[in-house]
Amino acid sequence: MRWRIPTNRLVNQPVFAAVFFCLTILFCMHGFSQGEDYNELVRKYIMKFRAIAVREMMEYRIPASITLAQGIFESNAGRSPLATAANNHFGIKCHKDWTGQTFIQDDETRDECFRKYEFPEESFRDHSYFLSRQDRYKNLFNLDINDYKGWANGLKECGYATNPDYARHLIQTIEDFGLFRLDVADFSIAFTDSLSFAKDSLHPYSPASSYDAFAEGPGKRMVYINNGLQFIILKRNDNIDYVAKAFSVSVRKIRKFNDLNDDAPFVAGQMVYLEPKKKKAAATHHTVKPGETMYTISQSYGVQLDQLYRRNKMKPGHRLKPGQKLSLR
Repeated sequence: MRWRIPTNRLVNQPVFAAVFFCLTILFCMHGFSQGEDYNELVRKYIMKFRAIAVREMMEYRIPASITLAQGIFESNAGRSPLATAANNHFGIKCHKDWTGQTFIQDDETRDECFRKYEFPEESFRDHSYFLSRQDRYKNLFNLDINDYKGWANGLKECGYATNPDYARHLIQTIEDFGLFRLDVADFSIAFTDSLSFAKDSLHPYSPASSYDAFAEGPGKRMVYINNGLQFIILKRNDNIDYVAKAFSVSVRKIRKFNDLNDDAPFVAGQMVYLEPKKKKAAATHHTVKPGETMYTISQSYGVQLDQLYRRNKMKPGHRLKPGQKLSLR
């Protein structure tokens, strides 16, 4: 049984084109208290990281406006020593459960331990994990996705920062730069960057750059559309049995829809289709990138794996070469 997306949640591309045009204009018009040079730095920061913030919103229901405003404030628009030396854009400290790299700097006390990341994208992903896994923040996820003021005040009340004006700074940044417009996401920017940056994505899934629609499914989970097919993205520690039950699809069918045998694991960051993939893709060709396999490409375009092999006159196990051109239809 196909899970139905409410028609009023379909993305209207002309509307979103207008939204992002307005957003660009707002970037140019609004000022900020730290001067014009800082304005330009903030605008560049937003353009660089907005796609990542939107992607995190779709997976974790943290408003993109809040993520960006926190990143801007905590990292001084990407210029802080913690951001430049440790790729830590959110000031997240080590805490007892952190096993990754560390960065030491003075904060409220001397020589405090902060998390260090290989890429800025990992900092954004860990920020989502951090908020979604902490009990003290769980009530924030009951707020409307557009309630950036509620989120800003809630973060301060829950103890994310000690600065008494923390919420006001976040709200001012969101309103000065029109970031609230990103809380109604456009799929054309959501997946332009690869999920391979997520540290727990075990396979380099690189979905196609644009999807047609989205909706909020059972359990406030985001549902996406690719090649006319509904899919979700698995979260860390997801239980596939629970997912299958929530969407009224058996695990056996989910495995079949996604060309997975009984022993294949489900991993975080993986695209999981909720209905059978198609024989053809919307695109005509794909140029192979380093690290891609026939399976990841079939998932990226919503095409049956055996059809992809047959269309390109290949046998299972065939090794792809970067730059190789594949036929998708």
